[in-house]
Amino acid sequence: MATTVVVTGLGTTSPLGGDVASTWEGALAGRSGVRPLENDWVERYELPVSFAGQLAVPAAEVLTRPETRRMDPSAQYAMVAAREAWADAGSPEVDGERLGVVVASGIGGVWTMLDAWDTIQAKGARRVMPLTVPMLMPNSPAAYVSLEVGARAGVHTPVSACASGAEAVAYGVEMIRSGRADIVVVGGTEAAIHPMPLASFAKMRALSTRNDDPAGASRPYDVTRDGFVMGEGSGVLVLESAEHAAARGARVYAEIAGVGLSSDAYDIAPPDPSGRGQELAMRAALRDADVSDRDVVHVNAHATSTPAGDGVEAAAMRRGLGGEADHVAVSATKSMTGHLLGGAGALETIFTVLAVRDRVAPPTINVTELEPGIDIDLVRGTPRPLPGGQIAALNNAFGFGGHNVALVVRSV
Repeated sequence: MATTVVVTGLGTTSPLGGDVASTWEGALAGRSGVRPLENDWVERYELPVSFAGQLAVPAAEVLTRPETRRMDPSAQYAMVAAREAWADAGSPEVDGERLGVVVASGIGGVWTMLDAWDTIQAKGARRVMPLTVPMLMPNSPAAYVSLEVGARAGVHTPVSACASGAEAVAYGVEMIRSGRADIVVVGGTEAAIHPMPLASFAKMRALSTRNDDPAGASRPYDVTRDGFVMGEGSGVLVLESAEHAAARGARVYAEIAGVGLSSDAYDIAPPDPSGRGQELAMRAALRDADVSDRDVVHVNAHATSTPAGDGVEAAAMRRGLGGEADHVAVSATKSMTGHLLGGAGALETIFTVLAVRDRVAPPTINVTELEPGIDIDLVRGTPRPLPGGQIAALNNAFGFGGHNVALVVRSV
């Protein structure tokens, strides 16, 4: 019999708030965390996009000055979220050899890398910071979190573009199921609101260019959507075997009941238009959780607001859930947070856990007219109550390169 894996701690820093409570309150209120960029480099480099989902609470207001100097922003965000999650779990006393960490990032320390290159060009190699490599490594956030909690069962960093955060959750589940750990701190982080990623995504025509309406720019499934909105932040969860959680009297939010992973083998950027890989991941997650499509009442969709991606996912959900899709409340929370890239899947897992716990699906904002052919029950404008009894929800996360992850969250 498979080990039951439960969630005992949550932490985040996001465009909606500096912690879980404020972020969840903002999501239920349908508030946008997207605003204009005030950086002088927007005009200096003539960026075609001048807005993003920036942190509501800067990390420098939470961490010490020495910490911010030694960590890339991606690690700073992860540390803020991890400390909240660990405290929320009761700061459990656990043998470090039974404690793991899996914190993902899609891009890693882009600020550190490009700042170091600027320093070399302007001032020479002697002026590069000695900690540059440890700061820019994609595994730096995970390593810092492992140092914080004393994890020795393993520290890992999945890098799978926008599926990274959800894949970290899946990896943590497997660490517990396999017996490697009793507790695993999992999540994702990203700090890529920098001229280079913004310019690059814009050149791909992947970003919305609604500079005159930043708060309304992320419009998943809307007929007028024109691209995703860059976001930043981190989401971290504490996963624990149900047996270990019960033994220490831990408060349990929900169960991570199933994980499903697949790959498209189609293209380096856009998803397979057939949606086969996404459907496969969803079906695998349901099978792993031993739940039927009739048990699913809610989906937190990947739904980035791109013309190429939203319709593919909607069709894959329709096939994966069959006729039951008519009764599944679908939320697209990137409409409020923007797209946190490697942090998105983790933050949206937190949203899914809270939706199951509180029996409420958060709204999708900015949708005025669904694109014709998108046949899903999208929660629009205001939150929607979810049923009583035992319920299950899906969280989808898909990334460049054809990475597909689906997670089943079940009530306890």
